[in-house]
Amino acid sequence: MLLPVLSQAQAHHEIGITSGVANYKGDLQDKWLPSYGYKPMVGITYKYFMNPHVGIRFGAAYTTLTAADSLSDIKANRLRNLNFTTRLVEAHAALEINLWPIDLVRTKISPYLFAGVAVFYSNPYTTGLNGEKVYLKPLSTEGQGLPEYPDRKPYSSINAAFPIGGGMKFLINKTLVVSGEIGYRYTTTDYIDDVSKSYVNLDVLTAHKGTQAAQLSYRGNKAVGWDGNYVDYTYKRGDSRSNDWYWFGNITIAIYLKAFGNVKEYWQTHCPRAK
Repeated sequence: MLLPVLSQAQAHHEIGITSGVANYKGDLQDKWLPSYGYKPMVGITYKYFMNPHVGIRFGAAYTTLTAADSLSDIKANRLRNLNFTTRLVEAHAALEINLWPIDLVRTKISPYLFAGVAVFYSNPYTTGLNGEKVYLKPLSTEGQGLPEYPDRKPYSSINAAFPIGGGMKFLINKTLVVSGEIGYRYTTTDYIDDVSKSYVNLDVLTAHKGTQAAQLSYRGNKAVGWDGNYVDYTYKRGDSRSNDWYWFGNITIAIYLKAFGNVKEYWQTHCPRAK
């Protein structure tokens, strides 16, 4: 059914760079649009459109995600007093749909939607009690990998995500495609921020991982839920019912090409000449 459409379609490529801001939603920050935590992101994109409406896209991006309980408006989180930062590197592939048929001879503007799959790397760290940088995964702050907690496995630094979003694009001077978009990523992990379930016995954690692990598992003063000198095993540390999210709001500038084999001819034909 698609062959007659594809045979007459005006295929084109879009190759560009992208930049914007990123943020995260998870156990240390529960708002989609918080008042803090926005970090720059950069990336590259390649899109191939089989026809003016439907295309596939590939991209890679780099950013930083961060959050701190000290900035939360939830009292229990401020008492917990955790914080994290992670570098994040993502590669994604997605289907993109132009709602209007953007190309050289028809529409020069179009809203669009996209959805796909991604793989990303993250490795959360925090600021230690003496101001030093401390990676959290090796500390097993929720008992991951300890024999006393066989249900808690070490989490991976490489995980999958499912990008979904949309934006608006503009074809300028038959040469450039400028687009602004927002894209949300639902991830397959709840440990971007190293927080997910409940506390573990800090004596057990100290015995296996040392004093620093216990100190960074709970960084607040004594509060409801403490048993003697340590937090109770059943006391909630995070919300394991939902995984973490992150999102990008970015602007992309791309070159519009009808085919890879005619770059020189395309540039001479469609790009303005220098005077």
